[in-house]
Amino acid sequence: MRVLRGRAETIDADRAVTQTVLEDTRETGESVIRVWTPHRQIAFGRRDANTEGYGRATHAANEHGFPAYERSVGGRAVAYTGETIAFARTEPLEEIRRGMQDRYSAAVTDLQVALMQLDVHASPGEPANSFCPGSHSLQAGGKIVGVAQRVQRGVALVAGIVVVRDHTAIAAVLSDVYAALGVPFDPDSVGSIGRAGGDSDPERAQREIEQALVGLGSDENDKYNVEYVRQD
Repeated sequence: MRVLRGRAETIDADRAVTQTVLEDTRETGESVIRVWTPHRQIAFGRRDANTEGYGRATHAANEHGFPAYERSVGGRAVAYTGETIAFARTEPLEEIRRGMQDRYSAAVTDLQVALMQLDVHASPGEPANSFCPGSHSLQAGGKIVGVAQRVQRGVALVAGIVVVRDHTAIAAVLSDVYAALGVPFDPDSVGSIGRAGGDSDPERAQREIEQALVGLGSDENDKYNVEYVRQD
């Protein structure tokens, strides 16, 4: 297993890292874990891009100081402030139609463990009219975690977002973005580790999430290979 840390210099370069990781896992059969804080941005999904109000939504994002980017998969807009955590775990895949629910369940359980280490007891589910609504989320006084999955030939990617302490900024920008898209959204549905009373230090949160996704304790770090994303 490889653990990848850090982010690339630009949003485009950082996004390219995920595609490289997918290809590596498909070719080598080695799983990769990555937990990092993406650059400040609003990541729009395909459904957003096909919405009549997409132009107004991207303008609203930019007005709030969030560069607008379109990701290649579905789902609704997600905000990253620069302290919001993203996570990804790749696994080799033999049968494309099997194991999807198991991978979702494993990721949600691992993230619950990480949040407990940060003094947050999160439960499955999300409030009504949450950002990027989905069936695999965690909440504690608002949505804190969203989990998604992408399956390709030979590889599965389970990825998502963890809101650390930036729920106010996320709620503010997504209020205007979702209004432009015509998508119901309740700003109060945005939770965070800090809002739930947990330890909202982004660096510690990254460590706990990484440990949980790897499945090893802090004294077992030497059992996997750590690499760093190039910054050029």
